[in-house]
Amino acid sequence: MTTHDIQLAERLSATTLLRFATAGSVDDGKSTLVGRLLHDSKSILTDQLEAVEHASRSRGQETPDLALLTDGLRAEREQGITIDVAYRYFATPRRRFILADTPGHVQYTRNMVTGASTAELAVVLVDARNGVVEQTRRHAAVAALLRVPHVVLAVNKMDLVDYAEPVFAAIAEEFTAYAASLGVPEITAIPISALAGDNVVDPSANMDWYGGPTVLEHLETVPVSHDLTGCHARLPVQYVIRPQTADHPDYRGYAGQIAAGTFRVGEQVTVLPAGRTSKIAGIDLLGESVDIAWTPQSVTLLLEDDIDISRGDLIVPSGDAPATTQDVEATVCHVADQPLAVGQRVLLKHTTRTVKAIVKEIPSRLTLDDLSQHPNPGQLVANDIGRVKIRTAEPLALDSYADSRRTGSFLLIDPADGTTLAAGMAGDSFTATAEAVQVTDDEGWDF
Repeated sequence: MTTHDIQLAERLSATTLLRFATAGSVDDGKSTLVGRLLHDSKSILTDQLEAVEHASRSRGQETPDLALLTDGLRAEREQGITIDVAYRYFATPRRRFILADTPGHVQYTRNMVTGASTAELAVVLVDARNGVVEQTRRHAAVAALLRVPHVVLAVNKMDLVDYAEPVFAAIAEEFTAYAASLGVPEITAIPISALAGDNVVDPSANMDWYGGPTVLEHLETVPVSHDLTGCHARLPVQYVIRPQTADHPDYRGYAGQIAAGTFRVGEQVTVLPAGRTSKIAGIDLLGESVDIAWTPQSVTLLLEDDIDISRGDLIVPSGDAPATTQDVEATVCHVADQPLAVGQRVLLKHTTRTVKAIVKEIPSRLTLDDLSQHPNPGQLVANDIGRVKIRTAEPLALDSYADSRRTGSFLLIDPADGTTLAAGMAGDSFTATAEAVQVTDDEGWDF
């Protein structure tokens, strides 16, 4: 890497970005924690705080209800619950954050999947009075299924159990054992009181027995997993640039955001699904030529050979190319109100490529309460998570979701009205799939 490239990298990455999501059972205090985090880190504007104070007074509360900083929907404020995913953006001198505050109700499991799908860390809240409940296990399972690398167990409302260390220790031990059995790689337990502010931003004077980080300190220091050399390099082509001007008569560039890994000038690459090969002749980044580029930069690749490349193609290193297939086995979370049934015709969107497909089998539906499998359900309804087998009209270059969350994920779309039906994760889930039953379809779209 040249000095110019290093300076450019430093300019682009002055502070790192952490995406994280909150989850927990109803009334565990997720929105209050988020509000306290924003308030105590001085990440809210004066007019926002005034609006919350006004709304709190109108409800007869003497002190500001910090949960209202994220519960923006009228129905949320009236019921005191979180219904939709609330995204908040804030920053400290050490790091930038994108936060997704997700609902706690069972019927909003699909909303948690949405919020956690891009998260690198999940904060799972537990009421210290209730301990680990069914919904806590459900959220831990979703975090494990989505391969979220870091999980924080925030044992909230410690003020209501007299800040007792044995209460915290018992909850932390039970949750850690369960999450570890699901394959969650890192679990950090923190005792907090979101309402009083204990261990959220500032250390608590009421829990001198705890010597770990506060929530914000952990968020600022947890490693952000951007492995620039170990990832499978992938560039989904979004747009082909051909100016055909006097200054650039022969310019042909392939633009897109690098989904994973690193690309270098001179590297031999393969274009999928066609399988044609060439070498990278140049890389344009922010109007400048560079010798190396990595995720998540948006770049334009120039190749030595003029080959047929269009939107939806995938550029990969020739020595690290995924296999192409028309038979996709995956775990999906059904997010639409209408069910997903065997034999249904759908569109499958993977990175920038969209192809026709048929749901050939639904081998099992996952019960998150106890991680059991219900074999051959025939269909999936809203909030269901299950295994599917899909046949596509054209080959796809899919990675396993366990290897790459970006290029191992996809969407299933209703071809009639464009409704998103399900979010999919290619490859194996953390549980064994049930025995599949062969299903045939001869009503068109038979691939």
